[in-house]
Amino acid sequence: MGSTASATGQTQASPLVSRIFSTPRHNTHYIECGPADGPLMIFLHGWPSISLMWRAQMEAFAADGWHCVAPDLRGFGGSSAPAANDAYAIEEVVADMTELHDHLGGKPAIWVSHDWGVVVAAELAAHEPDRSRGVVLTSLAYQPGGHALRTVVPLVDRTIYPADQYPDGQWDYYRYYTTHFDAAVADLDADKAASLASIFRPGDPAGIGKVSPNAMVTRNGGRFGAAHRAPPTQPDPALWPPEDFGVLVQSFNAHGFRPSCAWYMNDDANVAYARKARGGGRLAQPVLFINGDFDQICSINGNRQGDPMRAACPDLTITSFPAGHWLPLERKAELILAIRSWLRSRKL
Repeated sequence: MGSTASATGQTQASPLVSRIFSTPRHNTHYIECGPADGPLMIFLHGWPSISLMWRAQMEAFAADGWHCVAPDLRGFGGSSAPAANDAYAIEEVVADMTELHDHLGGKPAIWVSHDWGVVVAAELAAHEPDRSRGVVLTSLAYQPGGHALRTVVPLVDRTIYPADQYPDGQWDYYRYYTTHFDAAVADLDADKAASLASIFRPGDPAGIGKVSPNAMVTRNGGRFGAAHRAPPTQPDPALWPPEDFGVLVQSFNAHGFRPSCAWYMNDDANVAYARKARGGGRLAQPVLFINGDFDQICSINGNRQGDPMRAACPDLTITSFPAGHWLPLERKAELILAIRSWLRSRKL
């Protein structure tokens, strides 16, 4: 099912095939492409996204001979969306991924991840090291102590966010979920398409060193302030192909934002799970971290956010792009080249 040459001599992209994998505990929708007998590469999206986020990367690596698979993580897309908030603890999502990995043959894979997908991929690599040959972490540094307010807030750059004014720094929006969950979800649900279009914007270099709007959510009474709904916003076609953005909106119309936002409600469970990993969460596998220089939340430039990852990953490669948070969409081709280069350098 790899790429094929047409009569004109041009390479045809391997088609993305949609599948459902079901177990007694969960249904996972995933897309795949590339040769079924190729080495396995699994792509994990974050919030608020779906598997199609990885279209460009999957088509490129399928053409290179990889068997590419991207699931919709629980609460997203076509996968199960349980009602209980505690169903979105990272340990549950890792269990989904281990079951899917077994279904795909269980051979050690390259795991490529973004945002909350980084947390899943890194915790899977820490707890189930035999499932991973290498890990790509995009736009969010690995926290071996668990990704939670108590682990990331101490790393906030207090030159930008004085503690007396911004106790949670750029993570204030995260705190707002834990204190005003129903209100946060209602604001996002008020106009789902506009919410998604307003969230998926390219990075702006003017934001470097400045206070992020996400640090102001609590004092503004929500992500969208007094309006309690996203302003009318057109999606950026340079990020999402319009047809794929339509699928994204359709998936959020089906589930609403509640399941995906529940990922922010499991700090205690996630820290407890992280502490169960062998070796303090050390990742022995080769790890590639790709930073967005204009990412006001997650950039590791000029702050301590990347320090725990550096300490926990002895074979760590760090690269960065002049872009914001949505690197798989903002820098499609550059991300492919960076991963290819790293795979070659590590003989993966």
